[in-house]
Amino acid sequence: MTIDSGTTAPAGLAVRRLGQHIGAEVRGLDLSGPLDPATVARVRELLHEHKALVFKDAGVTTDEEQARFAAHFGPLTAAHPTVRFTGQSSLNVLPVDSESSVANKWHTDVTFVLNPPQLSTLRAVVLPDYGGETLIANAAAAYAGLPEELRRFADTLWAVHSNDSDYVRPDRVTSDAERSYQEQFVSSAFRTAHPVVRVHPLSGERGLFIGAFAQRLRILGVTAEESLDILRILQRHVTRPEHVVRVAWEPGQLVLFDNRITQHYAIDNYDRSPRKLNRITVAGDVPAAVDGRRSYALEGDASDYSPVVEV
Repeated sequence: MTIDSGTTAPAGLAVRRLGQHIGAEVRGLDLSGPLDPATVARVRELLHEHKALVFKDAGVTTDEEQARFAAHFGPLTAAHPTVRFTGQSSLNVLPVDSESSVANKWHTDVTFVLNPPQLSTLRAVVLPDYGGETLIANAAAAYAGLPEELRRFADTLWAVHSNDSDYVRPDRVTSDAERSYQEQFVSSAFRTAHPVVRVHPLSGERGLFIGAFAQRLRILGVTAEESLDILRILQRHVTRPEHVVRVAWEPGQLVLFDNRITQHYAIDNYDRSPRKLNRITVAGDVPAAVDGRRSYALEGDASDYSPVVEV
C-alpha cells in the first residue's frame, strides 16, 4: 500500500506543526460524525508526516463518537488483552484512569502481543487542575539519528516483549484499585519476539521498536547484562527532547498517534488528582524487520483481543 500524497485538504482545515520531528495541532475538523474518504486520507497523510496529531475542538464527546472516528482507519481492538473494566459503554474503550493506573513508563501500546495496535486515540474525559501531560516520541527520528554503525547493528536485533514488565511495576502503589489493575495486567502471560528495528508498512520508515515491555527480558542472542546496556543506549535516543512532543490536555481534546513508530509517557505530576483519558485502538499488522522477517509469538494468544490487519 502507498500513501496518497495528492489528497485535498478539507475546507477549513488548519494544521500547525508542534515540533521539527513530531506533532501537529489540527483545527477545523468535526470528528463526531462520519468522515468522507478524502478527509480520512488527509488525516492519514498528516499522521505519517507528524506521527502524532492533536485535534482541537473536534466535537468528540462520547465513546461512540471516538470509536466511530477510530474505525475510519481499520477494525478496532478490544480494550485490552487482559484488563477488564465494568461500566464501560463499549468493549473497545480502555479508561486510562489515575484511580487504577499510571502510564509513566516509556512504551508503545500492547507490544507484548503478535500484532500491536497500528493507531491509538486518546480523549480527555477528566483532567487535573495541573499536570498530567502526555509525552510522545518519534522512534523513526531516533533511528535516523543513530550513528550508521549502530543503525546496522540495531537492524539485526530482536527483543522479547512481555506484559510482565516494568510498565506494570509503578514506583509506588497507592490503592487497592492499582493493585487490582496490576494483577489483571499479568493474569495471562504474553511474550512476543519483535524486531528492534521495525519497518513501517505504509511509509517504509525504520523506527526503534522497543520500550518498557521489552525492558525486563532481553535481546535475543546476547546476555542479560549486554541486553540491558544495548536497550538503554537505544532507548535514550528515542526519548531525546528533540524527538518528543509534550501534549498539554484540554477539555474536548483528542489525540491520534501512530503506535507503530512512536512511544509515549504519561507524566505523573498531578498529585494523583482525578485524571481520566479514554483510549480506543485500531488493530494492526504483524511487525516486519529490515530483512522482511515477521514477529512471532512465544506465549499467549491475543486473537480475541485484535484481528490481524494485512497491509
